[in-house]
Amino acid sequence: MESQPYPLPRFLPTTKKEMDLLGWDQADVILFSGDAYIDHPSFGTAVIGRLLERLGLRVAIVPQPNWRDDLRDFKKLGLPRMFFAVTAGVMDSMINRYTANKRLRSQDAYTPDGRSDMRPDRAVTIYSNILKELYPDIPLIIGGVEASLRRVSHYDYWSDSLHKTILAGTNADLLVYGMGELPITRVVREMQNGKTIAEMCHVPQTAFLAGKDNVPENSFKDEIRL
Repeated sequence: MESQPYPLPRFLPTTKKEMDLLGWDQADVILFSGDAYIDHPSFGTAVIGRLLERLGLRVAIVPQPNWRDDLRDFKKLGLPRMFFAVTAGVMDSMINRYTANKRLRSQDAYTPDGRSDMRPDRAVTIYSNILKELYPDIPLIIGGVEASLRRVSHYDYWSDSLHKTILAGTNADLLVYGMGELPITRVVREMQNGKTIAEMCHVPQTAFLAGKDNVPENSFKDEIRL
């Protein structure tokens, strides 16, 4: 009996073998998520991944990478042609792991078998710092609820202190906040037209760090500076 060829994956690839089966030598975008990969529209990683795929990009996902070993999960798919993207998942990683009384939760609803040890505290910051240390020249975009709620200076309940924008702690090149379909589409189109992320200072629903001399003009008539 002849062996049947391994079927092409119907989902976005999460391993090098799946990329090879698709005939890819490189992905355009690699998404890192604190959730398990579930191809369903209630999961933002799947939505953005499928949207980027619809735009003609080769998209791969690394769900719940191990940040405590030799970091092989961050290296296994190689370098993306365009950018890395990072999200903590559908929940803030601190709320996902701790109760309001700051006690560890016993289960994680977005992890196989309910394991509660598959994502780090402040997952966006941890994943981003690892990627920037390994690949400092590859653009990094962060998004999702954890990044969105920390895009400006904020009070951090867990440490009972004020924190700077998450951009300062992650060294990310761009933060997409809120529902990310429209801004990420525009970012991709701009990159396809030859622009770098550093040149994208007028994309709605994005945030980035800039020096005092490089702050873009506000397109609104009234501007309040704090």
